[in-house]
Amino acid sequence: MGIIETLIGEVAIPAMAPVRQVFDDSRITDIPAAIRAEFARMDGAHGLRPGMSVAVGVGSRGLADLPIIVRATIDAIRAAGAEPFIVPAMGSHGGASAEGQRALLAGLGVTPDSAGCEIRSSMEVDQIGSLPNGLPIYLDRLALQADGIVVINRVKPHTSFSAEIESGLAKMVTIGLGKQKGAESCHAMGFGLMGQNVRDMAALTLGTLPILFGIASVENAYDRVCHLELVPGAQIISREPGLLQMARARMPRILFDPLDVLIVDRMGKEFSGTGMDPNITGRAGTPYVRTAQTVGKLAVLDLSTKSGGNATGIGLADICTRRLVEKIDYPATYANCITSTVLASARLPVIMDSEKAALQVALKTSNAADPEAPRMVWLTDTLHLETIRISTALLPEARDNPAIEILGEAELPVFDAAGNRT
Repeated sequence: MGIIETLIGEVAIPAMAPVRQVFDDSRITDIPAAIRAEFARMDGAHGLRPGMSVAVGVGSRGLADLPIIVRATIDAIRAAGAEPFIVPAMGSHGGASAEGQRALLAGLGVTPDSAGCEIRSSMEVDQIGSLPNGLPIYLDRLALQADGIVVINRVKPHTSFSAEIESGLAKMVTIGLGKQKGAESCHAMGFGLMGQNVRDMAALTLGTLPILFGIASVENAYDRVCHLELVPGAQIISREPGLLQMARARMPRILFDPLDVLIVDRMGKEFSGTGMDPNITGRAGTPYVRTAQTVGKLAVLDLSTKSGGNATGIGLADICTRRLVEKIDYPATYANCITSTVLASARLPVIMDSEKAALQVALKTSNAADPEAPRMVWLTDTLHLETIRISTALLPEARDNPAIEILGEAELPVFDAAGNRT
């Protein structure tokens, strides 16, 4: 027996019970109808004209119903007589390559067939101006060749900074459509100034170029669209803080705090820009994001297929599995982290050969006040928090909380001979 097996061999993994966290579940059931209603509400103020070409920026995030939102937007633009095409608007994602970004869109279900229009992908940009602090502002060259530009994005709290404007339409305009060079410029001064730079860059871009409007989505705690809004380009800066407040109020969270151990089955770019949302895990790569969750040790067990090997955020975990590490595309991960300047997000945690060993190391090193009754939560990922598993130590709190439903008996996880769940 090796030294690691000797150190963790006697660590008992607690029985875990499935529970449902109850949040506000109001949602939009007919997304195409909601988007048509937004275009009708604008009564032509969206700026579309017959015959004009329109570049529609679509990002790399796993937005709920993204292919449906994209298709409905394309159809509405075409119904106004304009000629839309899609450009990837995802900064340095996809390995900072044109084909990588096209592949990321396809992985999210956005293809020429699903969208009903052409996808034109390029990393070429032109500088359109600069901030007083010297930071250059770039924009996708293909988008610049269009008569008008539209962006589609979810509004949500950012994973690395807190400000009036975080992730949403303004960030899509500056970083998404700025491609790798634009993302690098906006990140150059660090996340302490990111909120101000995103706002200022977007303000200059919106005041200079024909950014017609953005389609903003807000999701509820169950990863469903609960609000869709067409925001004219001239109103993006003033409207987005209100949308962010709405998103923050609707986002899910873990209803147990503090935790000795948090286990995450899978991380990935479709769940969060940092693979695991710091607003959920309490672990951020910078000191500029406000988080509330307290976690002793964080273990992540796998990397999603849709992440394309990009393991940005792995450095926020304490323990991971070798299976996860073997899936990492280091150039894609490093391109993302170098561009953002947050190198800690690419560091490797302690690597264990099996899921069981990863759990045991997390428990062994958690400094739990009661090692015999650790406070432990097990998530599928940080985007889906309706059904989670909790250790028996948390069951009394669950019984006393009307927002939690206990779904079954606590059971010990079952592992195969290799130490992975069967």
